[in-house]
Amino acid sequence: MMIKRYRDLKHLRTLEERYNYLRIPGRVGSDTFGYDRYLNQLLYKSKRWLRTRDDVIVRDNACDLGIEGYEIHDKIIIHHMNPISIEDIELNRDHIFDPEFLITTTHNTHNAIHFGNESLLARLPIVRTRNDTCPWR
Repeated sequence: MMIKRYRDLKHLRTLEERYNYLRIPGRVGSDTFGYDRYLNQLLYKSKRWLRTRDDVIVRDNACDLGIEGYEIHDKIIIHHMNPISIEDIELNRDHIFDPEFLITTTHNTHNAIHFGNESLLARLPIVRTRNDTCPWR
């Protein structure tokens, strides 16, 4: 399995390129830490995680996948670019707190990454021009 890193991701310029880099079609209910809710709470309420989360949000300017123009105005999710395991959390392994392996996302983008549904990604508005819908011009 390829290890995904922020240093590689930041060279990809568009939301779609970053999505394709991060995409991991998931298996609902597979044995990951998200499957055990108590671990979810232990990790995401810890002081160490909350500090890391703040650092990642600042680094990414609170933008979806760190792309300027895709500011997040709702709940921000910090996505682990590489799957983490129950053992990773139980042993408090450093890589789960390393910003090199984390990125900001919206809820929809996070779901798109895990379930391979590109239609969930945000789209920038189409810039309209005068007469652009006029069929005879």
